[in-house]
Amino acid sequence: MDYANLIRQKVNTGSKKEEKLLQQLLVSLSDYMPSSEIKIVVRAYEYGAKAHINQRRLSGEPYICHPLSVAQILANMQMDNQTISAALLHDVVEDTDINLIDLENIFNKEIAILVDSVSKLDQIKFNNRAEAQAETFRKMILAMVEDIRVIFIKLSDRLHNMRTLEHLPVQKRKLKAKETLDIYAPIANRLGINKIKNELEDLGIQHLFPYRYRVISKALKKSKGGQKRIVKKISSRILAAMTNENIKGEVIGREKQLYSIYKKMKIKKRSLEEVADVYGFRIIVNDVNNCYRLLGIIHGLYKPMPGRFKDYIAIPRINGYQSLHTTLFGPNGLPLEIQIRTIEMNRLAESGVAAHWQYKAVDKNTAVPHLRIRQWLQNIGELEESMSSAEFLENVKVDLFPDKIYVFTPNGDIMPLPKGATIIDFAYAVHTDIGNQCVEAEIDRTLVPLRSILENGQTVKIITDKNANPNPNWINFAVTAKALSSIQNYLKTIRKSDAYELGKKLLNSALNDLNTSLRKIGKKRQNEAFKELGIESLNKLYQEIGLGDRLAPLIARYLTSEKNENTKLTKTNLVIEGTEGMIVSYGHCCYPIPGDDVMGYMSSGRGVVIHKNSCRNLRIFRKHPTKWLSVSWQKNIKRQFSSQIHVETENKTGVLAEVASTIADSDSNIESVIVASHEDYSELIFILNVKDRIHLAQIIRNIRNMKEVHRITREKT
Repeated sequence: MDYANLIRQKVNTGSKKEEKLLQQLLVSLSDYMPSSEIKIVVRAYEYGAKAHINQRRLSGEPYICHPLSVAQILANMQMDNQTISAALLHDVVEDTDINLIDLENIFNKEIAILVDSVSKLDQIKFNNRAEAQAETFRKMILAMVEDIRVIFIKLSDRLHNMRTLEHLPVQKRKLKAKETLDIYAPIANRLGINKIKNELEDLGIQHLFPYRYRVISKALKKSKGGQKRIVKKISSRILAAMTNENIKGEVIGREKQLYSIYKKMKIKKRSLEEVADVYGFRIIVNDVNNCYRLLGIIHGLYKPMPGRFKDYIAIPRINGYQSLHTTLFGPNGLPLEIQIRTIEMNRLAESGVAAHWQYKAVDKNTAVPHLRIRQWLQNIGELEESMSSAEFLENVKVDLFPDKIYVFTPNGDIMPLPKGATIIDFAYAVHTDIGNQCVEAEIDRTLVPLRSILENGQTVKIITDKNANPNPNWINFAVTAKALSSIQNYLKTIRKSDAYELGKKLLNSALNDLNTSLRKIGKKRQNEAFKELGIESLNKLYQEIGLGDRLAPLIARYLTSEKNENTKLTKTNLVIEGTEGMIVSYGHCCYPIPGDDVMGYMSSGRGVVIHKNSCRNLRIFRKHPTKWLSVSWQKNIKRQFSSQIHVETENKTGVLAEVASTIADSDSNIESVIVASHEDYSELIFILNVKDRIHLAQIIRNIRNMKEVHRITREKT
């Protein structure tokens, strides 16, 4: 193709920058794209240039320079002609009078859909920054589920915007930089596109923390001169050893990524000198066998640091990345970080899932990176249906910052999980049903608690019961998005069920106080009242009453047309037995237990909260008398409740253990303990499980009889 003639024909703006960018793009495309497809790209450029002809960027250059730059980033990843064309047109719908039907008629439906998907990511407006960021993230993930090329375009768009960020005001720069580090760089990392991820991170820190960036950048430039000689010496020694063993390949002295240095300094609390004095080398060979052979040779040249070897070839990272990593003691004890990989692995490390992205290829769905990414996208697509944007962002962030461990199923299958993951996370990673029905677990054939944190290399076996259900407490130690989402969905379901039952009980009781019932009121009056109150059905009304969003006495009066809210009702009595589910809770301010005089307070969204009559918070509740409920305990309750005691003891070693032992001997379990040491005594605050006031009195009596104990009281209210 005659590029010079083509450029003369197409560029009419007189802009040297535009001409140079177009020429560069066409040359890049000619390396891998047939002429017939390049013609489609040229048409897209021509159409985009015409649409943006009177528009300028803040830098003063023609607007089309931005789409051309985005297209070039994608061409470097060898993306298809539809993706490149969509990149050249990605702003025309949003910034000009052109619509999607025009694009579909002039080009094709696929290009129009890509442009539409990219445009939609930026259209919605929000009340605050956090809401906007969460929804932006959600929409990006959903766009990835539909067509991952949308994210390739969006990441390239963000990268070019970050490269030209200096033209924005300082505050806007910082906001864009933070958003890039919080959302865009992690997504690039999750897709394995390291080249884009690294540049986004470095540009992010440059604009978010300019002073820190300058200090680290200056230190790196200063150390480069002296390092060149050492890098050359080590590279020559490795190459000589490879030649002796007839292993072909290249040794590259790795440039340190500025953001990774900043992160190491921040997380590991290391000085700049400690981090900057690490030498990195990447060795690229022709096959996997030579990777392992070379590892042995390298370990013969320099001593390896114990515990610093990682085999990402046998067990790839979650984003498909493969390489051997080892850290060695180099000359004069300098740390050497070595990566050994094949040519294909190196291509994947740079471009991630984009490295194999051929939409017309028959085997595109079988490539390992594609399988991993598709599975991840499928999982998070399911999560999206059941939570708000903020919850979605919080849950999926765990998957976007993959500090991973690898554990095994009893069959030897590898399960990658985030660091800090527990048995529950593993169970849900295997299958949602396995997680929901999990009752016990074994690690390396030893029975362990479900909250146990997993470590690399462990074999985990889950024991299930088809009649089991998720425990609400799991939400406190689950880590992965899938586990959290599944548990939250279950809790929402049983919460609705509990609210329905409680609401039904409260409304029937309130109607009974008025000597009536729903049957006596009749369907006609009920339907009139539902319409007036904006309630869909009786079931919905029960749920709202149970959740505390509506008050049963007021609804009862409304149904009977007694709408005077000042009418006092004191007869309604809710009998509680401690098994009402999630919709009846017990105040942590006073820890009520059976035998205490109690009252209920209808808290919106939480249902009934039980308090002792002597609770100091009742002063607040008295301002809302319509929300009070008269409650009483059922006899012979078969469960335990949390209670709090304060114990003052001698300030000496071993007292805590003795008091804890006395509590255990009194048939009680300790939930938590706080120890406060004073000059002449210690204060122990226990939260423990008791059956009722009699059981608590027995525990207090047993502790009071200890000679080391000066004083013991129940929580003062």
